[in-house]
Amino acid sequence: MEKIGKKITIVLWALVIVSIILIVSLMANINSDNDKDSAMLSWINYNLVWVYILLAVAAGLAILFAIFHTVSDKQAAKDGLISVLFLGGVALISYVLASPEIPQFLGVEKFIAGGLNGQTMKWVDTGLIATYIMLSIAVLAFIAGPIIRIVRK
Repeated sequence: MEKIGKKITIVLWALVIVSIILIVSLMANINSDNDKDSAMLSWINYNLVWVYILLAVAAGLAILFAIFHTVSDKQAAKDGLISVLFLGGVALISYVLASPEIPQFLGVEKFIAGGLNGQTMKWVDTGLIATYIMLSIAVLAFIAGPIIRIVRK
């Protein structure tokens, strides 16, 4: 375990050093004429690519560790499956309740001309209904939690 800890520390310091070099290089190239300076734009692009790489690595590691934890712990696997099924149920209920109708308001013609159609509206409505359902559950849990705790005592 000691070797793994050292290797992780070295990798983290390397990531920090590369990030610091990119940020310092970006700051050193800032000038008042940013939109015409190709060097400045290239440093912005390098920094954006670095952020995307870090984001992809972090997301990948988070997924790998979650899978490892789920596989190694039966209770975690059961809880995870229940959560996924619950979210799938909310998504299904939201999709069934969603309407493909485009609402009528001033300027809707511009959106329809831009490609807004019934299928897009159905997915937008699904997202809104899912948000409402999850918000309702959160508010109910917030209200019911203390009441249930009091009743159990």
